[in-house]
Amino acid sequence: MDGDTLTWIFLIGGIILMALEWVIPSGMAVILGFSGLIVGIIRFLGFLDDPVTASLAWVILSAVLTVVTLPFLKKYFGGESSFKVADEDFEAMDQIVDVIEPIDDVTNEGRIRFQGISWQARSMEGEIPAGTQVRIVYRDNTTWIVEPVSKLDQPETQRLKQKN
Repeated sequence: MDGDTLTWIFLIGGIILMALEWVIPSGMAVILGFSGLIVGIIRFLGFLDDPVTASLAWVILSAVLTVVTLPFLKKYFGGESSFKVADEDFEAMDQIVDVIEPIDDVTNEGRIRFQGISWQARSMEGEIPAGTQVRIVYRDNTTWIVEPVSKLDQPETQRLKQKN
């Protein structure tokens, strides 16, 4: 391979890698492409005639640019991030749900509908008939422990629905 071909490989390869950043955004393609472009320009100017030296220069320049610029790119051009509490029990506490099978405080045979799914439930005090609403207190294994909801605790829409 002659020197001009390797120079064009560095120049065109650098441009392709930089354009590839639009497809695979991470910052690395820009860094590798930019270092290839620099090595191609240096070869075009007549420096780095040896292909091994040029390749080694590209590897070293890429490593240096990565260490120097990647933290900057991640800080100012990083993607979106969000935080969500992953404790489902915590999120479920105090949710008002419907009883679909009678619940008592002895067995786990009662059932509630929570997040569109039927779950085992046990009450903290006495029996609760089907069709009423309860508040989730905590979870014991796969059984939700619930307590009755008083009329004053129900949301306004629920109270209006029960009147009609």
